[in-house]
Amino acid sequence: MGLLQGFRLRLLVFVALIAASTAVFAQNSAREFVSSQLKGKVLEVKTNDGKYEIQFYNENIVETAFIPNGEKKGVSHAVVLKPNVDGLSLVEKNGTIAYMSKGLAVEISKSPFSIQYLYKGKNLISEKEGYTKTDSTENIDFTLEKDEVLFGGGARVLGMNRRGNRLQLYNRAHYGYGTHSELMNYTMPVAISSKKYAIHFDNAPIGFLDLDSKKDNILRYETISGRKVYQVVATDTWEDFTYQFTELTGRQPMLPRWAFGNFSSRFGYHSQKETVETIDYFLKDSIPVDAIILDLYWFGKTVKDEMGNLAFDRDSFPNPEKMISDLNDRGVKTILITEPFILTTSNRWDEAVREGVLGLDSLGNPYKYDFFFGNTGLVDVFKPKAIDWFWNIYKGLTNKGVAGWWGDLGEPEVHPAELLHVNGTADEVHNIYGHYWAKLVYDGYKRDFPEQRPFILMRAGAVGSQRYGMVPWTGDVSRSWGGLKPQTEISLQMGMQGISYMHSDLGGFAGANLDDELYTRWLQYGVFQPIFRPHAQEDVASEPVFREAGTKALAKKSIELRYKLMPYIYTMAFENHQSGLPLMRPLFFDEEDNKDILHISDTYLWGDAFLVSTVTDAGLKKKEVYMPKNSVWFDFVSDKKYDGGKAYTIKTKKENIPVFVRGGSFIPMIQGMKNTIGYSLKDMDLHYYHATSVSESEGKLYNDDGETPAAYEKGEYELLRFNSAYNSGKLSISLASETGDHYKAIDKKISHIIHNIEKHPKKVSIDGKKVDFTWDDKSNTLRFVGELKTEKKQTITIKLAK
Repeated sequence: MGLLQGFRLRLLVFVALIAASTAVFAQNSAREFVSSQLKGKVLEVKTNDGKYEIQFYNENIVETAFIPNGEKKGVSHAVVLKPNVDGLSLVEKNGTIAYMSKGLAVEISKSPFSIQYLYKGKNLISEKEGYTKTDSTENIDFTLEKDEVLFGGGARVLGMNRRGNRLQLYNRAHYGYGTHSELMNYTMPVAISSKKYAIHFDNAPIGFLDLDSKKDNILRYETISGRKVYQVVATDTWEDFTYQFTELTGRQPMLPRWAFGNFSSRFGYHSQKETVETIDYFLKDSIPVDAIILDLYWFGKTVKDEMGNLAFDRDSFPNPEKMISDLNDRGVKTILITEPFILTTSNRWDEAVREGVLGLDSLGNPYKYDFFFGNTGLVDVFKPKAIDWFWNIYKGLTNKGVAGWWGDLGEPEVHPAELLHVNGTADEVHNIYGHYWAKLVYDGYKRDFPEQRPFILMRAGAVGSQRYGMVPWTGDVSRSWGGLKPQTEISLQMGMQGISYMHSDLGGFAGANLDDELYTRWLQYGVFQPIFRPHAQEDVASEPVFREAGTKALAKKSIELRYKLMPYIYTMAFENHQSGLPLMRPLFFDEEDNKDILHISDTYLWGDAFLVSTVTDAGLKKKEVYMPKNSVWFDFVSDKKYDGGKAYTIKTKKENIPVFVRGGSFIPMIQGMKNTIGYSLKDMDLHYYHATSVSESEGKLYNDDGETPAAYEKGEYELLRFNSAYNSGKLSISLASETGDHYKAIDKKISHIIHNIEKHPKKVSIDGKKVDFTWDDKSNTLRFVGELKTEKKQTITIKLAK
């Protein structure tokens, strides 16, 4: 289609929609149009009380900023995308202005004044009153369609459809939550519609996101102050939605490979001796472990009065340098907790006051207040001198071998409204505090440790925090079945909002509840969540090595499976880094127009190949699992086949939760790792799930050294691509090895396991040469071994019996 034809088509659509839609959308009753003009590619619309600036980032993303008279637009803390779009059209006709990309259209009615948004000719949403101001808040409201399902708002436990709730935007911990939580550590002013569009309110101060709580089809953003700016993101598919949203707000850098392994963690290890002995137990029991996390006892003997020391307590940890070095030699990384609170009783209080790194009161003195841990000040992570001071502490400990950081209480947990930061009041910057704390650490690594990928575990952040490598978790969840139930919902929702590494304290955190079945089910789910990290209050052990023999054995089985799947998991991480596609995905990512599955969260997609269904009830014998249509699914343990498009009643087993593999999938695996220091593709397994209904399929495996930042961008990587083709009794599988310009790959011995081969195959050949194989008539599994040379292609041909 030529440019002129395309313009005419959009003009025809525009004219038709004006007639159809003017009666549908509400308008601002007080705002009056004055004038409009195009300044470069920004449409400026002046009204009686301010001006609008409308700017496209690309054909899927448009930003609308209202700037009241006498105010400035302000700066975004979330957006990193630079506008880059061609082919925009501006049409003015019959009192209406339309500013259009190839996908999105912004339509402005002059009188009565209104703004509405369309995508490819279909109505998305419209401002109702738009920006309005009350005595206490500044609001922007919109008119919704009555059947829209709404996601977003950050981390909550409300069910997948969050419509009908008024969500407070104030990061705050909810200790011991279970099946319902309206406010948690990580809130975000984002509303995502089942119509595959989102509105991101690009503003930092606290407020509310009202998702039609009054049942009057109104979406409202309420805030105390700040920017009146929002972006509308609209796409055709959910996969493209996550791509576009992370294009706007940034993508997660690759984590170090060890971060996908098993963590030893509790609240907390009291001494060097206890730390080392715990890892000894893991190694004695041959349970893989990659890291140990030291909670607050590393800097003090008590929970209270010592926070802010930010240095090892040499009584309890007499030689931390040797401990860290020795653990590292065994392949175990050391991670330390830090908090932004400097207590007045801590060893660093005088230093923090002298260096001027704390938030202030109205007289310019350090703001002091009481909370659970003692009398405290708060590091002002927005102040340049505080950033340098805090980072130098991290830098010093990193130089001693510390491999990762846990940033706790970073909501901040207690943040008095009267406290002043260098860039605003506490309430104005509260929700971006964790975001900038993560940035502080991330930027420090980039500058001073450019060859090391940071690991930054934090409880609170903002829109876009993923670009600083933040790995958030779901907070202090109850150690109960009620605590386990919503974990998938939280992770799925956060993944849609760009935060793909949201995970839970496996086993549950809060409460002295010894429940071996609960612990087992939680760890079985943990295999298929982004980070595998059992953690809890120490009354009941979180580490599998301290559980009774049967529970330990089942936990070991889950951890070993996690390590076997490491090539698949690491490839998912690469895909997320490249495209923003979450590791955990709702079922409706597979069935885009099936409204009946929008509410499902206990069954989800783990990458493209796996379907996972959690067990969240004690003694559960069976559960209903929906299998997405247009695919064949195989039980991961038994290989039993299921046709997609309906729900099945699945009998549960204590050894595993229900997990299924999509027909046509390639699953790369590795056997026998103690931890990721032994990761190698030299001798690997490649599972292929054959289905006669799948004529073609593809898969991939990404690899690098697991350590170098931006390895792919630097050409320090390899990428194996797998393809299958099936026709008339012949299955062909091709493998291709691609390496970056600066990567030295190795030859690979590959054990091929082909599932669902129902009759004894006639012949297997690799590049035309016949090879030996075995076929198991009970499991219908074909096995043979091949060798893939570096940067070579290979074709496997399997002639099947008819």
